[in-house]
Amino acid sequence: MKGSFKAFLIEQAEDKTIRAGMQSLSSDDLDAGEVLIRVHYSSINYKDALAATGKGKIIRRFPCVGGIDLSGEVVESTDPRFSAGDPVIATSFDIGVAHHGGFAEYARIPAKWVVALPEGLSLFEAMALGTAGFTAALGVQRMEDNGLRPENGPVVVSGATGGVGSLAIDILAAAGYSVTALTGKASEEDYLRSLGASDIVLRESIDFDKVRALEGARWAGAVDNTGGKILHWMLATMQQAGTVASIGNAAGFDLDTSVFPFILRGVSLLGVDSGYIGFPARQQIWDRLATNLRPRHLEAVTQTIDFDALPTAFDDFIAGRIRGRTVVRIGA
Repeated sequence: MKGSFKAFLIEQAEDKTIRAGMQSLSSDDLDAGEVLIRVHYSSINYKDALAATGKGKIIRRFPCVGGIDLSGEVVESTDPRFSAGDPVIATSFDIGVAHHGGFAEYARIPAKWVVALPEGLSLFEAMALGTAGFTAALGVQRMEDNGLRPENGPVVVSGATGGVGSLAIDILAAAGYSVTALTGKASEEDYLRSLGASDIVLRESIDFDKVRALEGARWAGAVDNTGGKILHWMLATMQQAGTVASIGNAAGFDLDTSVFPFILRGVSLLGVDSGYIGFPARQQIWDRLATNLRPRHLEAVTQTIDFDALPTAFDDFIAGRIRGRTVVRIGA
């Protein structure tokens, strides 16, 4: 590869303020890795917005090209598993936080972080899913490994209009589960029902400060994107042998709860770390996203922006004005 290319670079000034914007880089500027990829698409996650705006201490090395997700075509590879022209995906690990990421026309990635694009998925669809879809599917698989089945009862999903929440609802409903969406956005009921939610619970209808150690048993499963008091409420309202996938901390990283759900109802709290799960599990989850965990309404939860619009897109994420997924068209 010769010449320069465009990248969204995040830098830290001497006064520790974050500066980010489009710059020209060359292949010599890229980090080490066995696989050079021409990026077709990336996506914006809340984590990317925190990194680009400096609202969160996400970047572990400066300067760093942002973007924790990318899909594209292999340009060259020293790893025998990949050849020029192969369509591939790379998400998570250190991408976009300590290794130059997907907000660039080219990326060089360690081969152990690269996934072959499953048959049945396009490069665009892979980024419509991205880390959010991968995380949602991993949470569902962890719960199923722990015994969750559609006949066990309903599953509740918090943070329902976000990327992970929207895709979790779609994936679960497609797999035959009765899904309840927990949301603070009454205006999004039609959207959530269109994804497959059979019931909507508004956060304002629950006094989370008065939730007891055990409440009435309601849920066979739960996907929690929020943490804090909402996770405590979920644990307190689980059915016997219910299972909860803990995915995010949008409402707080503390958990003030009791042991009663665990020792009196046999509830399981499952941590979902999509960032560093390796192979073959990573490829298996992507293969399921192309088959029996494929969302039915991926287009409905996705908007697409051009690469040049990226710098102005982050504020809406920080302000909570985005629903579903945002794909960035880079080299397609």
